[in-house]
Amino acid sequence: MGQKINPTGFRVGISKDWASKWYADKNSYADLALEDLKIRKFLRIRLEQAGLKIVEIERTENELSIILKVSKPGLVIGRGGMGVEELEKELKKLTKSKVKITAEEVKTPEIEAQLVGDYIGRQIKRRIPYRKVVKFALASAMDKGAKGIKIRLSGVLSGGNTISRTEQYYLGKIPLQTLRADIDYAQIDVHLIYGCIGLKVWIYKGELAL
Repeated sequence: MGQKINPTGFRVGISKDWASKWYADKNSYADLALEDLKIRKFLRIRLEQAGLKIVEIERTENELSIILKVSKPGLVIGRGGMGVEELEKELKKLTKSKVKITAEEVKTPEIEAQLVGDYIGRQIKRRIPYRKVVKFALASAMDKGAKGIKIRLSGVLSGGNTISRTEQYYLGKIPLQTLRADIDYAQIDVHLIYGCIGLKVWIYKGELAL
């Protein structure tokens, strides 16, 4: 029987880095971990249109540094940096630390698993046939230099009157057991009127020299 593991967690400390970088003693660890969770949840909703890939959090004693990797940094920064200032004000309600936000641009969103998943989710919500959307995402990723891509959808894919099922599509190769393989992974829940569709995306970008 196959033993499944999260491809990102499997590679943390080897070819992937931690999304949160800080240390805390046992008295404050739980509060800070919960704070990180609230910040990520808030930013995921707030920056939905900006194409948010990942939120990286670094803490010092009194400062909270947030690095946002987005496909549209202009929507985060705003005119004259007003967008970042507004975000910092809103985040101060969630934390006591001094907040500093940096936005970094994602050059090729077509080969970022989170952004591909978000795109498919948005199209499914607009009632566009999922097979058409998935095949377009597969072709776009391969055209932009991905070595392989796999997309799995689970749920009532053809509407509320159908039986729940799982479908899987892939192009190229996905060596999930190879630790030096650069595998980008994302898991998204698409909430619809007739239920929830689960969406998983794996993108293989080539081997890393470890």
